[in-house]
Amino acid sequence: MKALYPIIFLLCSVPFALADGLPELGDYSATVMSPLDEQRIADEIMRDVYASNQVLEDPEINDYIDGLGHKLAENSSDKYQQFNFFVVKDNSINAFAMPGGVIGVHTGLLLAAKNESEVAGVLGHEIGHVVQRHLARMLAKQKNDSVISMATMALALLAARSNPQLTSGALVTSGASAIQKQIDYTREHEREADRVGLQIMADAGFDAHAMPAFFETLQKGTRFSEGSAPAFLRTHPLTVERIADVRNRVEQGSSFRMVQENPEFQFVKAKLLSNIGTADSAINLFRINLEENNRTNEAAQHYGIALAMLRKNDLPGAAEEVAWLRKNAVANAMIETLATRVAVTGKSPAVAEQQYLDALRHYPEYRALIYAYADHLLASRQGGKLLQLIADKQSRFPDDPYFYELKARLYSMQGNTLLMHQAQGEAYARRYNLRGAVEQMDLATKVKGGDFYERSIVEARLKQLRQQLDDKKRD
Repeated sequence: MKALYPIIFLLCSVPFALADGLPELGDYSATVMSPLDEQRIADEIMRDVYASNQVLEDPEINDYIDGLGHKLAENSSDKYQQFNFFVVKDNSINAFAMPGGVIGVHTGLLLAAKNESEVAGVLGHEIGHVVQRHLARMLAKQKNDSVISMATMALALLAARSNPQLTSGALVTSGASAIQKQIDYTREHEREADRVGLQIMADAGFDAHAMPAFFETLQKGTRFSEGSAPAFLRTHPLTVERIADVRNRVEQGSSFRMVQENPEFQFVKAKLLSNIGTADSAINLFRINLEENNRTNEAAQHYGIALAMLRKNDLPGAAEEVAWLRKNAVANAMIETLATRVAVTGKSPAVAEQQYLDALRHYPEYRALIYAYADHLLASRQGGKLLQLIADKQSRFPDDPYFYELKARLYSMQGNTLLMHQAQGEAYARRYNLRGAVEQMDLATKVKGGDFYERSIVEARLKQLRQQLDDKKRD
C-alpha cells in the first residue's frame, strides 16, 4: 500500500464522540456466521470480481483507494478485520460492502465527490457496515446453513448493489432483485453505519462535515422520481431525519477543523475524466475548468490535459504539460509516472530503461511505475532483469497476481512450459480462482523436462491447492 499525502491540521480539534449508543454485538455476530465463513464468502466474491469486466484495472487509482480505505480501516474498532477495496467501472454514484470486508467503489462516486473527505465519509460508512457485521447478520437470517448458498446470495447482492438496474451479466443471478429486497439494509443499520463511519473518518484525520455535506448534495440532486436517484440513495436510503442526525452528531462532536486538501484525489479524478469521451473533448473540459476555477486544482487540470494528449499521441503537447507540472506543482508519484511515460515513448530501450530507473529511485514502491518498467523489460526481452525486478518487489507485494502473470508471459516467450503453467497457476490462486490454479499446476506436472527441484515445488504446490479446493467443496 503506497503512502498517502499527510493530512495536515492547521487547527487543533477535540476528540469525536460520535459512536455513542452503538449496540454491543458480543458473541451474537460470531454465532450467526463465523469470521472463517465470512472470509470464504469474501474469497468467492473476489474470484467473480476479478473474473468480471467491471473492475477498473488501473494500479494508480486502485492503490489510491486501497490506501485510503486501509487508512480508515486502521481507525475502526475491529483491528483484525481484513479488507479488500476495489474500483468498479460504473458511472453511477455508489459504493457497497459485502461479507468478509469486500468494499467496492464506483468511478461515478469518485467523480461526484468534491474532495477526499467526501469519499472518506462514504468509505467510512461502508466500513461501518462491515465492522458492525450487518450483512453477516442479515444473510444468516435466511436460515441457510450452506456457506456456498450464502456466497451465491452475496454475489447476487453484489450485482444488485453495484448496479440496481442490471438484469443480466457476469455477476447477476435471476434472484438478484428478490435477494436485494430480502436482505436490504435496515434503517437502523444505516444509522449505525453513519455513526461508526463518522467516528472512523474523524479518527483518521478527515473532515467529518464532509459526510452530511455529500449526502445533502446527493439528495438535492434527486427530488424527484425513484428512477432518477443515484444508486447510493437506492441502496442506502437517505431521509431528512437521517441527514439531520449525522449533521447534529458532527456539530456536537467536533470543533472547527481545516484539513489540507490531498492533491492526489484531484489527480485521480482528472485521470478518470481524461478517459471519458474523446481526447479532444477531455482536453476542452480541462481547459474550461482552468478558466473558470481560477487556479483551483490547477495542477490536476494540467495533469488531465497531459493524459488526454497522450491518448491522441500528441507527445509535444503532453511534454509541455509535464514541464508545467514539474515547474509549478508539488512533486508526486503520479506526476513522475506520467513524466516517465511521456519521456520513454518512442525512445530507444536503453534511454527508456534509464528513465524508469531514475523514477524508481524516487518512488521505489509505486506499483504503476514498477508495472511500467516490468512491461518495458518484457517487451525488450530482458528476462533476467525482469525476474530480478519481480524478486525484489515481491517481498513488498507478495500477493500481487500481476507479477506472476508477467513471469508466465516471459516463460511462454522463452518456451519454458513448466514454469509458465506454474506462474499462471500462482496468478490464478492470487485472484481467488483455485480451480484454475489447480488446472495450471496439474498441467505443469505433466510437462516433460524441468529439474528435480522445479518439479518437486510444483507437485507440492499442486497438493496444497487441491487440499484447499477440497476444503472449499466440503464447506
